[in-house]
Order: sequence, then C-alpha cells, then structure tokens
Amino acid sequence: MTQTVPVPQGLPMERNAGPFDPPREITQLRDARPVSPLLFPDGHEGWLVTGYDEVRQVMTDVRFSSRQDIGVLHVPYETPGMPAATEPQPQVPGLFVAMDPPDHTRLRRKLIGAFTVKRMKTLEQHIIDITERQLDAMASLTPPVDLVKEFALPVPSLVICELLGVPYGDRATFQVNSAKFLLKDQPLEDKMAAYGAMTGYLAELVMGKRAEPGEDILSDLARDEDLSIEELVGIAFLLLLAGHETTANMLALGTFALLEYPEQLAELRADPELVPDAVEELMRYLSVADIFYRYATEDIEVGGEVIGKGSTVVISLLAANHDPRRFENPDSLDIHRKARGHLTFGHGMHQCLGQQLARIEMRAGFAGLIRRFPTLELAAGEVRLRTDMNIYGVHELPVTWTETEE
Repeated sequence: MTQTVPVPQGLPMERNAGPFDPPREITQLRDARPVSPLLFPDGHEGWLVTGYDEVRQVMTDVRFSSRQDIGVLHVPYETPGMPAATEPQPQVPGLFVAMDPPDHTRLRRKLIGAFTVKRMKTLEQHIIDITERQLDAMASLTPPVDLVKEFALPVPSLVICELLGVPYGDRATFQVNSAKFLLKDQPLEDKMAAYGAMTGYLAELVMGKRAEPGEDILSDLARDEDLSIEELVGIAFLLLLAGHETTANMLALGTFALLEYPEQLAELRADPELVPDAVEELMRYLSVADIFYRYATEDIEVGGEVIGKGSTVVISLLAANHDPRRFENPDSLDIHRKARGHLTFGHGMHQCLGQQLARIEMRAGFAGLIRRFPTLELAAGEVRLRTDMNIYGVHELPVTWTETEE
C-alpha cells in the first residue's frame, strides 16, 4: 500500500479542508501511507499513524508504551519558548494515562467501580435534570448568547464537580487554568504555572477529603490508604480536566456541526429517537481529542512499515475516524450511520474510563437543546475554532433563536 509521499516536516495542523475534517496533508498521507515517517522539529525521525486499522493495532500493542519516562518526549509541532527535551520526563504520580502495566493497572482498577455502565445509568435522570436547569437559564437570556459560556461548558462542569466532590463555585479557577494548560503555544512557564495552580488547589481538596470524606468519587479514593496524596492529586487532575473539557467541546462543536448541516438537524428534530446514533456519529466525525503519543520499546511492524525502537509515534484519531476503508463517505456527517466502531474514546487498555458518562451528557445535552430551541441558529459573528488547543472545539459559539421560545 506504500506510495511515495513527502515526509512531513512537523505535524500538519492547519484545518485547511474545513472545520470538521482532518488537514488535507493528513488525509493524503493516510490514503497513501497510513503509517508514515514524520520529521519532528527537533530533528527526531518518528512516525505518524493515521489509518483506522493501524491506529487500533498501535493502541492495542503493549510494546507501544504510554510512559514519558523511558524515552525523550519529542513534540511534533513548534512550541514557542519550550526547549527541546533532551532526557525523559519524570513520571507524574497518579497520571495513569501516561503509565503502562502494572502501574496503570493498579490505578485504573481503583476507578473502574466509579464509572461502571450500571452506575452511570443510575445517574442519567440526575444529569438530565442538570441539563434542563441549564437550558432554563439559557432560555431566560436575551439572544444572541454564547452557547459555550451558557450551556456547553456549565453542564459537564456541574456534573463532574458533583461526581468528584469539587465545589462548583471554584469552577472559574480550574477552567481558566485548564485552558492555559491545554494551549499549544502557551509559554512553558505559563503552562507550568497553570498546572501548579490546579494541582495545588487539588492537593488541599484531597487532603480535606482524606480527613473528612464525603459522598463523592474523590472521597472514595481518599479512603484508600494505598493511594498517596500525590497519586490522589494526579488522579483528580486527570478526571477534572478530562471530565469537563472534552464533553464541553463536543457539545459546542457538535452544535456548530449540526447547524452547518441543517438537513441533518431537521431530521434529528423530527425524530429524537435518532439522538443516540447522532451522538456516536458526532463523536466519530469531530474527534475533539485527536493526537496521542506512544513510544516504541522495540522494533515493531505496523501496516507494512517497521517502526524502530526508540521512535516517538504520533496517532491521529481524527484521521482514523475519517478512514474510508472503515467508514463510507467519512467526511460527511450522517446521523443515520452506525458509527459505534469509532476510536474517539481510544482503544485497548487506555480506552476512556468516562465514556458512558460522556455519552449520557451528550445525549441529554443535544436532545434538550434541539427540543427547547427549535429555531436555534448561528448569530452574526465569527466562530473561532480552537486550533490553538490540544482539545479541539470552538472558543465561542454565538447563537440566537426566536424569543417566544421557552
């Protein structure tokens, strides 16, 4: 399948094929050579994996490590003010997404009970109630409004704060700091300051829960004496960041996509039973958490290419979810598609723990928004895409509706 294509000099990132499709260069690479060499800005010769089957293989093969402390972490794009890494980064306690077994297994096992399908199902009505209250608040405003500020960000923030036992009144602080931490071109000094502010806040929180536990996930974890305070902070950081940033961006970008596909939106309004399939299709189509990294611990063959030991491997879930070998007409949004094979939540042992929670939030969010605001449309103003962030979406989404709606 290998064809002669230029080796990319850094990861192509400009959304030049439209706001929802992979960059043209990525699509061309995937179609010609789904496992492609990639020259990193620091001179490292690594790999870019874009094909659906190849991404699944890399994410399943334990020889591709998620750790950052066994090899130099090479970043595939320019990061102003950030010096090139010359040695492996120390492992962050509790940050199990950057661990391999047995450390990953030990920590993930502590959380599995909190995110079972059964437990998430029991929370569904409560999440619907939270969503409806936020829709009430939005309906009381005079349009136009920013959907991100008034709906997409508050709903998952309210849910994850309640689940974890984080005071919702503190949301402004952690939302600002998480945004700074995720900004691609943020100076390293500012990134670390934001990270330090978040972890400092969470350290106080988990120490308080260890002293006086309540009825929430962080309290349950704090009762476990096998977990150190440092591990509790790392876990809390991961759950809080992932728990509101990804779903918030899916709700906002998904609404933007539906408004850009009015015929799909009309069908969804006519038949709300389509919402679960529409949510899966929006997740496939948008893949807001796109780029992931692995480190080859030995020579490994993938897609007819040999990835050498010590190589940094970049995975594009967006490209894989738009692979025509797996999905017909992948660059079109089709709410009738059965997209359940998508890789948006990852694959293998690192598959997202909170995926059922995210699904419930998105089903409640899109169903409620479509029902309550049948004349919703984009308001005048530019839709600023989060191309500068590690999680894709929109910075704001100005929307309006007929004011007689309730």
